[in-house]
Amino acid sequence: MFVVPDERHGRLTARAAAFAAQFPTGPGPDRHGDFDRQAWRRCADYGLLRMPLPADGAPSGTSLCEIFAVLEGLGYGGLDEGLLFALGAHLWTIILAVRDHGTDKQRHLYLTSLADGTLIGANASTEPKAGSDVFALSTHATRDGHHYVLNGTKTLITNAPIADLFIVYATLDPTLGPMGITPFLVNADTPGLNCGAPLDKMGLRTAPMGELTLENCRVPAENVLGREGRGVKVFTSAMEYERVGLLAPSLGIMRRHLEACTAYARARHQFGQRISQHQAVAHRIVDMRVRLDAARALVYRAAYLKDQGMPASQETAAAKLYVSEAYVQSSLDTMRIHGGQSYLTANGIEVDLRNAIGALFYSGTSDIQRNIIARTLNL
Repeated sequence: MFVVPDERHGRLTARAAAFAAQFPTGPGPDRHGDFDRQAWRRCADYGLLRMPLPADGAPSGTSLCEIFAVLEGLGYGGLDEGLLFALGAHLWTIILAVRDHGTDKQRHLYLTSLADGTLIGANASTEPKAGSDVFALSTHATRDGHHYVLNGTKTLITNAPIADLFIVYATLDPTLGPMGITPFLVNADTPGLNCGAPLDKMGLRTAPMGELTLENCRVPAENVLGREGRGVKVFTSAMEYERVGLLAPSLGIMRRHLEACTAYARARHQFGQRISQHQAVAHRIVDMRVRLDAARALVYRAAYLKDQGMPASQETAAAKLYVSEAYVQSSLDTMRIHGGQSYLTANGIEVDLRNAIGALFYSGTSDIQRNIIARTLNL
């Protein structure tokens, strides 16, 4: 049975919101695309990145529901969304992949540094000709004694320009299809691995993104994550976490939108009355509230199922599909309610819409989520 977030989750959200409110806000970082490494380390010190890992003799880490409550608070408190996106990519596709699929040696070597913010990770799966069809990748790995030699190009890789560690997906034999795909842990200073300049983006500008090339990049055989041919399993597991995890902060942002629009509509007067008394404005705010409630239910339902170890591919896809679309619409409604002033970058309203647009594409487009749901329905 699905249990809605309780008072404890509310306290986690409130504390995280108070923590996020300590960070400076304004259009500067977004305008210049500055990645704040100090803020990254502060979030690690807060405990965000080690939450999924066992500690103090506990058999497992913090539950997803509790982690999502913290992320919701960070979004509500106004922590830079680009930073949150970079942290999320690191958390869901690197830390959890090493935790769940790494060898004991790999966990010992990497997890502590990934969790304390010393190392930054990047998930290198997308290619110029393998986006939505991620398993059509052409990056190739050839066994050579105690090493593999990797060649290929990756693009749209979050954290690539600042990463210390990559999980690179490559195929051992294209004729094997998905069964030939293998993930490798590749250190950023490995000869033959090169990262291009940061890509200029519409939104999420403070989350560095880049292109990766591998030219005869020699990786020790012990750096295979999992084992040969297990790339689909590792990738699918990471995407189930990432689809819903990356959007958990948007619940807090949507709540902030709702509160800001409600306050503004009560204070702003046009045609001799508060604009909240205009039905068109009031209905728009009501829709924002309903979307938020539905989004929260979908996100926490998916988290609950994952916490229980139950199948959740349909639920994570449904959450990604609905919440990404709802986030875009609420951001657009926020601009409409605030009117022309929202179009000015100095007011810090339009940036949420630019950031939200990215949610329609990362971790699988809306149509890819529909395909996943259709498949689980045997359509």
